[in-house]
Amino acid sequence: MSDHYEKVCRLGDIPDGGVIGVEVGETPVALVRTGSEVRALHDVCSHAEVKLSEGEVYDGTLECWLHGSCFDIRTGKPTGPPATKPVNVYTVKIDGDDVLVSLSKES
Repeated sequence: MSDHYEKVCRLGDIPDGGVIGVEVGETPVALVRTGSEVRALHDVCSHAEVKLSEGEVYDGTLECWLHGSCFDIRTGKPTGPPATKPVNVYTVKIDGDDVLVSLSKES
C-alpha cells in the first residue's frame, strides 16, 4: 500500500521557527518549520483538547499554550507534564515549494 500525500500549503506559508495549523481531510495537523525542514504532528494536545498549532516552537519542541506541555517535533512524545501520551507524527515531503503530508504514521 503506497502512502497518499496531500498538498497542504507552500513552504513559505510556514514561518521559519514557527507553526501553522492545516487540515488533511478531516484531520487537524500542526506543521512546524525549522529552516527547510518541516515536521507534522497531530494538532490536538493529548492532555487537553486544544490546538497545538496555537503554541510556541522552541528547542525542537512544540509547547501547548494551555498548560505548557511540550512535544518533541520528531517523535510526538511529551517532554514534560502534564501530558503523558504522545501525539501522532505524520510523514512530510517537500516538492519544490509545496508541502505534502501523508497521514500514514512515521515509522
